[in-house]
Amino acid sequence: MTESFPRLQARTRRFTLGAPRGVTISPDGGRVAFLRSRGGTDPVTCLWSYEVATGEERLVADPRELDDTPEEDLPAEERARRERAREQAGGVVGYATDRAVTSACFALSGRLYLAGFAGGSTPRHVGTAGAVIDPRLDPTGARVAFVSGGALHVHLLAAGTTDTLVSPDGEHVTWGLADFAAAEEMNRMRGYWWSPDGDALVVARVDESPVLRWHIADPANPDRTPATVAYPAAGTPNAAVSLEIVGLDGKRVPVVWDAVANEYLADVVWDTHGLMIVVQPRDQKALRTLAVDVATGGTTLLDERTDPIWVEIVPGTPARTGDGTLVQADDRDGARRLVVGGEPVTPTSLQVRGLIDLDGETLLFSASETPETTGLWTWSAATGPVRVSPEGGLHSGRLAGGTLVRSSTGLDAPSSLTVVAGGTEHVIASHAESPGIVPAVTLLRAGPRELSTAVLLPSWWEPGTPLPVLMDPYGGPHAQRVTAARNGHLTSQWFADQGFAVVVVDGRGTPGRGPEFEREVHLDLAQPVLDDQIDALRDVATRYPDLDLDRVGIRGWSFGGYLAALAVLRRPDVFHAAVAGAPVTDWTLYDTHYTERYLGHPDAEPAAYARSSLFVDAAVPPSAEKPNRPLMLIHGLADDNVVAAHTLRLSSALLAAGRAHQVLPLSGVTHMTPQEIVAENLLLLQVEFLREALGVPAPPV
Repeated sequence: MTESFPRLQARTRRFTLGAPRGVTISPDGGRVAFLRSRGGTDPVTCLWSYEVATGEERLVADPRELDDTPEEDLPAEERARRERAREQAGGVVGYATDRAVTSACFALSGRLYLAGFAGGSTPRHVGTAGAVIDPRLDPTGARVAFVSGGALHVHLLAAGTTDTLVSPDGEHVTWGLADFAAAEEMNRMRGYWWSPDGDALVVARVDESPVLRWHIADPANPDRTPATVAYPAAGTPNAAVSLEIVGLDGKRVPVVWDAVANEYLADVVWDTHGLMIVVQPRDQKALRTLAVDVATGGTTLLDERTDPIWVEIVPGTPARTGDGTLVQADDRDGARRLVVGGEPVTPTSLQVRGLIDLDGETLLFSASETPETTGLWTWSAATGPVRVSPEGGLHSGRLAGGTLVRSSTGLDAPSSLTVVAGGTEHVIASHAESPGIVPAVTLLRAGPRELSTAVLLPSWWEPGTPLPVLMDPYGGPHAQRVTAARNGHLTSQWFADQGFAVVVVDGRGTPGRGPEFEREVHLDLAQPVLDDQIDALRDVATRYPDLDLDRVGIRGWSFGGYLAALAVLRRPDVFHAAVAGAPVTDWTLYDTHYTERYLGHPDAEPAAYARSSLFVDAAVPPSAEKPNRPLMLIHGLADDNVVAAHTLRLSSALLAAGRAHQVLPLSGVTHMTPQEIVAENLLLLQVEFLREALGVPAPPV
């Protein structure tokens, strides 16, 4: 490598640039549309097509040829959408096609473009007034809908005319956009949906007037007005979300459901069998699928799932097969299972991750046999579950018209492999950069709960030499760090090569081991996850006697940052230094849908919030029993997900208790830290801090 690993990882956006993604398959299986940048360090994403019969790959749209703006000029709504989606690239980061996948629309710097997939066609700019957000073609390809200025517009391509269907009817009202809770926590990134015939849309109205207003300032530039964001913190009001069916003829029909009892709109599905919506009460102990009468807006209950703790929203569900049979996911017999027509069709040995596609009567879904792996499976009444991906590793895909596009990665692969299987198999090339690091990962089960654990040692290390330990977890709900995929362990291996034995543990609350394991953090996000880290560490040390348990550090970001700070504050007898990046420190400052799922409403469960907070531990002055340990707090001051108040309030509490610590504020940085120099130097500064705190010498050259 001519560049250091930290710089290359930052420049390649964690080695994701240049890899195919965002796949769409035509209904006949003959064409594959996808996104990919031209190189592994090129952040500008292009739109491509692949013809299955001929193997021809064609560049459909290159943003550099369409927009000569040196830097993307994104509308505020698009910046927010990308932050919620954790999108780090630029260019064509999203697109929408007609039903036949003959054309696509997308936005660049708020300008609308239309591209055809036929050879020889050139993308064209479609003139519209105002900045375009989330453009979507209707199924027939005759019109493009988009959001601009909080209103939903429809552009008729043949006539070149634009009509405004619905406009904001209040100061804090938008039409056609997802609210914060839906985008950040429910994986619903959109706010409007076309009818199958393209003659109407169902549109979300979001009224943020009840939501608390937070002000995110840029202290490095005091002349700038703070950004005002509507943030639904735990225990406070959510945005009021409603739906209307809006015809192209101007007819408007409100969708009626009990939004007081079911205030969350989780999803909308409008297929050839009709319109259905998925709603959820504030306590998340139910998930209800309602059928909508498009003529009257009335709703009837199609399906209800309940749980005394919470009901998980499973991606892709509900859906309906070609004959109209309802497909759901449900937690039964200790497993998350697919349910077709009310009957479970997947075995309890599989933990379903999500329903991806329906190809007629065939379902494509992802599921795990072990927590570290995720495979692809199909199901039909004729075949039952059939694995369609290799064993081991992580696999994702799409299915339509009998064509399967599968992206696969494993511990023995430097990057993902994208395979098109439509009669014969072809590979869509990846231009992703090679990391130059080969993680030597040992996956094992540790502790009495047999927790998924990864151990990485320095590539230059010789047995018999004591090694300080670095715990490198996320450790919380909805995310995993211990996977059978090489790229997921690159940063850990780099830290290992700096002189640490790196141990990564997925404890209680993490996905892939079943609903009961996920729910073991209910009403306590602190002690179970911390105990799991300690139990796994002690077990690993019995297998690797060279691990020096008198020098144990821990680092993490977001929930991992919370866990790192918790570790040195609550258990300084085990952990001797910590780096906490963008940590949640007080759960009353985090959003409603995530926090209340695990801790309940703060008015009803104040003890759960107290036991999960860092402030009780931070307020205890240092003593022989609770010595002060080196702690570095890192936070982006522009973070609108875990706001910087978390770190600043913790720092104040630590100072009041006489606990020395370091704070690294990052001006202009959000929760993602995508900036190249920032991302590179964050790794370097963490290593230097941990070396000094734990007395770790520099590695051999």
